[in-house]
Amino acid sequence: MSSTYSFFKWRYIGTLKGDTIIFKELLINEQITASQVRLIGADGEQLGIMSKQQAQQIAYKDNLDLVQMSFGNGISVCKVLDYGKFKFDAIKKEKELKKNQKVCELKEIQLSMTIDKRDLEIKAKRGYEFLSDGNKLKVVLRMSGRQQAYSAKAVEVVKNYCKLVEEKGVCEKEPEIVGRNIIVIVSPKKAK
Repeated sequence: MSSTYSFFKWRYIGTLKGDTIIFKELLINEQITASQVRLIGADGEQLGIMSKQQAQQIAYKDNLDLVQMSFGNGISVCKVLDYGKFKFDAIKKEKELKKNQKVCELKEIQLSMTIDKRDLEIKAKRGYEFLSDGNKLKVVLRMSGRQQAYSAKAVEVVKNYCKLVEEKGVCEKEPEIVGRNIIVIVSPKKAK
């Protein structure tokens, strides 16, 4: 075995609304190959370093499993616990975390240097809706031809847009010129 050998394997469990749930399978009982283990009891107390056989006897005496939690410096850290219950709780916790997780998308608004004030307000209203939904907003102004000579005016157009949406969002940094584009990212304000 190489030194980078992983002592656990990942196992596909199922899906939750399109997201896959993967559980980290740990080595248990006879699967543990280390001869010496640092044992943690079922109640969380440190029982010290002992042979694998002694640790297995302690686990079997309580009708529980010996589970290898980590491996380092030649000594495995093992814990005495009910592996089935541990696995069930870990999967349940991961499902709960995925269910409560809010995915933040990056929406894009495109502007031009010759945009009219009313059109800018309409685009700001749309950006305001994106920010209200909790999404980030990427504002892009594309310059073409001779417009590149007037990049300061283009930056002003982007700053004016940011002022229109500042009630719901905050610019992460000043508008920056990237080639023919002027780009700024607007993040939604945190709810108080």
